[in-house]
Amino acid sequence: MHPPVLPALPSAPPQAGRAGLATQCELCRQWTQGDALCADCEACYAQPRLRCACCALPTGTAVARCGGCLATPELPYAGTVAAVDYAFPWDGLVTAFKFGGRVDLAEALARRLADAVAASSPHDATWVLPVPLSPARLAERGYNQAWELARRVARLRGLPSDATLLQRPIDTAHQTGLDRAARAANLAGSFMVDPTRRAELAGRAVALVDDVMTTGATVAAAAAVLQRAGAASVSVWVFARTPAPGRD
Repeated sequence: MHPPVLPALPSAPPQAGRAGLATQCELCRQWTQGDALCADCEACYAQPRLRCACCALPTGTAVARCGGCLATPELPYAGTVAAVDYAFPWDGLVTAFKFGGRVDLAEALARRLADAVAASSPHDATWVLPVPLSPARLAERGYNQAWELARRVARLRGLPSDATLLQRPIDTAHQTGLDRAARAANLAGSFMVDPTRRAELAGRAVALVDDVMTTGATVAAAAAVLQRAGAASVSVWVFARTPAPGRD
């Protein structure tokens, strides 16, 4: 009697490498070394882009301030670094990370942002802070996605980070669908620096981290508060930058 023929087992994942435990690419599902995207998908979707150093919108050439920035008043932050555009496939990953409880994606996203900072940032930072959530929003979500990015980017860059110095005591309405002016009005008075720790901020060069930058109203409001509290400068580090209307 012949022994039974067993079904073939699925191919085993590769051994974990320096990037971390082996996992599957979020797009094509082939095995990858601990990153959200495999090497093939990253080569397709994560190519560096020339950006305005001020607002991080894509430009045809590297410029300190694009036409839009030249036409706006002076901003309360020194410049912006963005890792990717908020477009496929990154928009889906950010949505899963931010609203779907996928905190496991934070390491891969933070690593890509840290690489963009290393390649692009002309501004020194000595402290990394996240854009905070209000207590009500934090309780609803269970975590602050900006802090999950900020603390990992800070570790990768060898910098200290802090989750409580910049606070957001007021729970404002969602910003989705609002233009820049409406967003700025919605954010008025929503940020503050812990009054018992203002001396720690004096003279510091701060990097302010968020997951997505759309109009820049949120980071501008937070950066203005940090500067008024004594920060020497504020730079903005965001994972994804929403393209300007009418642009890819």
